[in-house]
Amino acid sequence: MSKGFSENLKDSDDEAEKVKNPKKGLAKILAEKKFTYTLPGKRQINIFATIVLSLNFILLLGIILFLNNQSFHDFVYNFGR
Repeated sequence: MSKGFSENLKDSDDEAEKVKNPKKGLAKILAEKKFTYTLPGKRQINIFATIVLSLNFILLLGIILFLNNQSFHDFVYNFGR
């Protein structure tokens, strides 16, 4: 016979705690582990990188046009009203 708490008592306490406080929403999904996360592939990384870099380039081009081209500056100023 071992001293201290047995494993059976610990399991019954966990079950009693689950009944008292059932998990809801995202905590329930994470507790049940119904989905797994996989790292993106090389092709998907390249697609997202291309999208991000092209949007940054468009933003940079817009800033340069805004600062150097008065007609574009007026268009953006009037469009923003």
